[in-house]
Amino acid sequence: MIGIAIAGAAGRMGKTLIEAVAQRTGQLELRQATVLKEDPSLGLDVGLLSLGRPLQVLTQGSLDASNFDVLIDFTSPRGTLENLAACASAGKAIVIGTTGFDDKELALIQAASQSIPVVMAPNYSVGVNVSFKLLELAAKVLGDGYDVEISEAHHRYKKDAPSGTALKMGQVVADCLGRDLDEVAVYGREGMGEERDSKTIGFATVRAGDIVGDHTVVFAGGGERLEITHKASNRMTFASGAVRAAIWVETMSPGLYSMEDVLGLE
Repeated sequence: MIGIAIAGAAGRMGKTLIEAVAQRTGQLELRQATVLKEDPSLGLDVGLLSLGRPLQVLTQGSLDASNFDVLIDFTSPRGTLENLAACASAGKAIVIGTTGFDDKELALIQAASQSIPVVMAPNYSVGVNVSFKLLELAAKVLGDGYDVEISEAHHRYKKDAPSGTALKMGQVVADCLGRDLDEVAVYGREGMGEERDSKTIGFATVRAGDIVGDHTVVFAGGGERLEITHKASNRMTFASGAVRAAIWVETMSPGLYSMEDVLGLE
């Protein structure tokens, strides 16, 4: 039985993760769930947050790294790094779904992976990770003769933009085309400017309503257009992938792994 801890249990993703873990009875056991110290759900049975039935696990305001095997964290960069430090000190594995890290924060995650197994991915949907492989194929075959534009849409509460998934899509394409994404990325356009540079990769972002997550990469050439699209209709697709990653990483040696590693797509 693999012991699971969930950070941010009162959030939209946290509640879905509780449900996903509960579906793996006999394989996984939820042993800990954290919420913000000022959250009104602090001290409540975590099962009542999403399942409507008790799980005999009370929410707590900080992580205790003594009684679980793998932490799943979809919170914030600051919160994730605090939990990562606790996991590293206790030798516990972690699955990170948080996005929006800067370079210094990414370096801290890389350093922690020297001592514990870490899975980090911008998106835990199996379909999205398959789309990364499709983008590699499309970019390699189409080459420089096609303009690349990436659009993404998420709910109004998402803070980082473009999404981590959109950036990963852009990175996959840029790497295949031999481009530096930092140099060729264009984040939004307005006003009168130069005509489009064929080497650029454009990003467009929508934040509205309760959109779970839509991503489209367009390869536009003379006379044709190829679009690779993924649309998520609920968060369970991400939660199920994260749980799959938690089961996989529990037996792994220290290192920094991706969802492609989990799925055997590398």
